[in-house]
Amino acid sequence: MRIKTVISCIGLILALCGGFIAAEPSFAAPALVVAVESAPRSMNPHSENGDATLGPMTNIFDGLMQRQKSDGKIVPALAEKYEHPDPLTWKFYLRKGVKFHNGNPFTAADVKYTFERLTNPEVSQFVNDGKAIASIETPDDYTVIVKTKDPIPWFIDNMHQVFIMDKESSESRSEGDIGVAPIGTGAYKVTEYVKGSHLKLEANPNYWEGAPPIKNVEMKFITEPSTRFAALASGQAELINGVPVELIDKVKENKNLEVMRRPARRAIFLVVTNRPGTPTADPRVRKAMSMAINEDEIIKKLMRGQASAASQMVDPPTVGYSPDIKRLAYNPQEALKLLKEAGLEKGFEITLAGPNDRYVMDKQICEAVAKYLAKVGIKVNLDVKPKSIYFTEVMENKHDFYMMGWFDGTYSGARTFFRHLHSIDKNAGYGDWNGSRSSDKDIDQVLEKTNQIVDKTQYVKTLQEANKMAMERVRVIPLHYQMDLYAVAKKNGLQFTPRPDQWFVFKDMSKK
Repeated sequence: MRIKTVISCIGLILALCGGFIAAEPSFAAPALVVAVESAPRSMNPHSENGDATLGPMTNIFDGLMQRQKSDGKIVPALAEKYEHPDPLTWKFYLRKGVKFHNGNPFTAADVKYTFERLTNPEVSQFVNDGKAIASIETPDDYTVIVKTKDPIPWFIDNMHQVFIMDKESSESRSEGDIGVAPIGTGAYKVTEYVKGSHLKLEANPNYWEGAPPIKNVEMKFITEPSTRFAALASGQAELINGVPVELIDKVKENKNLEVMRRPARRAIFLVVTNRPGTPTADPRVRKAMSMAINEDEIIKKLMRGQASAASQMVDPPTVGYSPDIKRLAYNPQEALKLLKEAGLEKGFEITLAGPNDRYVMDKQICEAVAKYLAKVGIKVNLDVKPKSIYFTEVMENKHDFYMMGWFDGTYSGARTFFRHLHSIDKNAGYGDWNGSRSSDKDIDQVLEKTNQIVDKTQYVKTLQEANKMAMERVRVIPLHYQMDLYAVAKKNGLQFTPRPDQWFVFKDMSKK
């Protein structure tokens, strides 16, 4: 559906219904219905290291730690406290009296089982996290001692999204069953899950933090922006994320709705291969491609101002971000000059891959990039498709030029760089998101050096060095940071605060 048609249809809905339809849902209405832009891959909590899955999972499972909703600070959860006596050792003291949804007691055996499970690439996208662990000791039921192979400053910052599974029931069930019927210790139990459609949750009355205020929740997975907004406007949902940027003004004008904005941590960027034998192996070509893209125009016209230009693939709160890195200026004349220097004055042909249902205006941005590159003689074939197919292809190394969005839940550039920039090393778990199979051995060496650095100041400087090297070589073409946009129906008195990680954590919500 074209944007103008979408706007016309939704405008008609709002006009006919006085700006808001107080329609009664056709189902027995739970206490809260939210419509979200992305569906989880599975109910397996380790199946995807992305917020589309991690967000719902944080309501069903707990990690040893959790992040506060306001500032993202890491605080205790299933671990009451921890110690870090030396660079390689992390000692966790577990919370007693916690039970899984099936009634099984939570113990150190469940933590050990979970950490060991991370190393299995068939069920986990946290393989590099799992393989960083050298040993796990459980001296008693409520103590876990983890030793890592190298110092990992961000280890504790990852413990909010390594969700703990029940060892006993998980070992007796198939992966297929785990993927549809999760058993966690979280604030909510799953009552119904239909993949790609919806997830129904019921409050856990025995939750260790106390029963959450909202007793029932339904998450509807609606990827099409106008349909998601229509669910809110018609009363079929009370809260949505991913408000369409082309409709932001109409939402603001509606007195029954409230728009919430939060600058996002997610950077949108293009990955360009440097593999020998490809036109983009020459860094001058990659630089030319970057300088040919008018990002300011993308932000103004496509994003309707709901984004800010990025100079790198990590955001300012992330360790390793460098304020010294400046964005390459839009300069198509200089791009033509660089292509000529590289012997490609007649241009070349390349395919740009991307999702059409994951990031704000993702398909349209890919189309705009193709038009900009065409102006400097680069013919771009577009290959955009649903994220369910697209991201699998990226991880299978099927694309040399593709769109990616990323922010790291650990606030660590090291984790981001090891996954996206490091040469692929399956044994070490490096480069699992290096879909273009790019490689810079000296960048690898700098990154690996951080594994041995204990001094925090030096650690940050070394990460920034790797970041600068990657940006100078245009390993990626940064575009922008998205703006997180939410809309809430005012009439139901929902108390909701957008989080830095974009997750909907229902135990933190309430109604007046």
